[in-house]
Amino acid sequence: MKTIAMAAVAALLSAGAALAADPLEGYWRTAKDDNGNSGLVHVKPCGAKLCGALVKAFDGGGKEVASDNIGRMIISETVSKGGGNYAGKVYSPDRGKTYKSKLVLNGKTLKVSGCVLGICRDGGTWQKVK
Repeated sequence: MKTIAMAAVAALLSAGAALAADPLEGYWRTAKDDNGNSGLVHVKPCGAKLCGALVKAFDGGGKEVASDNIGRMIISETVSKGGGNYAGKVYSPDRGKTYKSKLVLNGKTLKVSGCVLGICRDGGTWQKVK
């Protein structure tokens, strides 16, 4: 009986570890873009990868504003490379381009950078909201 109970506990613990959220999941406030605007991106699993949609937009003064980009995937095809490093794609609404990106997670900050057609851009540091 003890063997069955121990096996059940082991199965539950391993299932819990598999279901643990990736540290990149959550809500992230982007750095200000070239126009001074920023956004709130909700990062969540998309199959085996991570993606993040814009859920709110803010003007340069931090006031919430309407945006045609609400609902648009800002982060896509993102995978962990270990040690807080991620690789994927990040869409930049102010430039209308999708960059092959590197994201570096350090606690509650996310350093974003990327390149498209040999042109590289620093996407700034995003802050985790929740």
